[in-house]
Amino acid sequence: MNALTVGEHHIALDKDGFLLDLQDWSPAVAEALAEREGIALSPEHWEVLEVLRGFYQEYQLSPATRPLIKYTALKLGVEKGNSPHLNRLFNGTPAKLAAKLAGLPKPTNCI
Repeated sequence: MNALTVGEHHIALDKDGFLLDLQDWSPAVAEALAEREGIALSPEHWEVLEVLRGFYQEYQLSPATRPLIKYTALKLGVEKGNSPHLNRLFNGTPAKLAAKLAGLPKPTNCI
């Protein structure tokens, strides 16, 4: 089993690096997960992570790429809710990587 240590907390991860317990998520956990992926979270990343967490609260699922783009465009505008912008922020796998950093389950259609 994978684990992540944040401060004095040991957080269990699945084989793909997603949180086993969604309640373990915090901004510090997001930072630690991002660091493992080689990403320094910027305000642009945080905007998307917050939108994604809102989507999960509303629908109880992690969106695939197309719904993520549409929902982000709805919440943040088309200049941020588009494929090139999200791909740039999340290394070409926005639905999967953003869900991981947001502490959400892996989207069901992601490999």
